[in-house]
Amino acid sequence: MDHVIRPVQADDWPKVKEIRLAMLRDPAAPVAFLETYEHGLRHPDSFWQLMAAGALRPGTRTGQFVAEARDGTWAGTVTLLVEQAGRADFFGGAIEQPQGHLVGGSVCPERRGTGLIKELVAGALEWAWSMEDPRLSRVRLYVHEGNPRARAAYRKLGFVLTGEAVPSEDDPSAKELEMEVPRP
Repeated sequence: MDHVIRPVQADDWPKVKEIRLAMLRDPAAPVAFLETYEHGLRHPDSFWQLMAAGALRPGTRTGQFVAEARDGTWAGTVTLLVEQAGRADFFGGAIEQPQGHLVGGSVCPERRGTGLIKELVAGALEWAWSMEDPRLSRVRLYVHEGNPRARAAYRKLGFVLTGEAVPSEDDPSAKELEMEVPRP
């Protein structure tokens, strides 16, 4: 593999900003992310600094992982939020068990189909399963019903549909489908 999968560090914030904005320019962004490119541009540097430090959601542990080439460029990223039992999740639902929530998975267009998303998700899952406090029972994600490419990619990585869905923020008539992988 010509990329190293590693956790993001706080001083990586300029690259966190760069890759996120690139993700938001992707034609699939409207159904893949809960943010537009125009909205992303409005964030101050302090937002990106908090994101890189894993501190955007107070009280929530966050691990962001990147695929970094030898020349230092980033080709993809994924973030795992640790959700604590008894709290509200990203969509306002009750969290019943400690679990991970995979968000923001993306690979730059020229690296798609190379297995890079598999490596990124594997890095995030390794981190998730290594935790003891809290010990996570599963890792889940939501994928827009209109994004079959992402759904197929996550299925190949062992995620299965749970039958749960929430209305999409950008189009309440559409659904975000929950997929999960249980703790091995």
